[in-house]
Amino acid sequence: MTVKEMAERYIKKMSKVLEDIEIAEYASLDQRRINEVIDEAKRYFEDAKYYLGRGHFETSLASIAYSEGLLDALRMLGLVKFEWG
Repeated sequence: MTVKEMAERYIKKMSKVLEDIEIAEYASLDQRRINEVIDEAKRYFEDAKYYLGRGHFETSLASIAYSEGLLDALRMLGLVKFEWG
């Protein structure tokens, strides 16, 4: 699989996750703070699409990986719910 194909695949998965993500009802942190992290993940997601469209596949892949990492951290802390497709 090429770097371009990997970036495209991860971007597609992230698009679905961002549609379905839910903040956990029992989240102990202020939901505004959780949303700030989700918004940051969305910015990296948009960066990934931007760089993919300009042929900067490695940068796109790095951006989408960072976006996924932010959401994974929230999920590991039990603050959001989603499934990777």
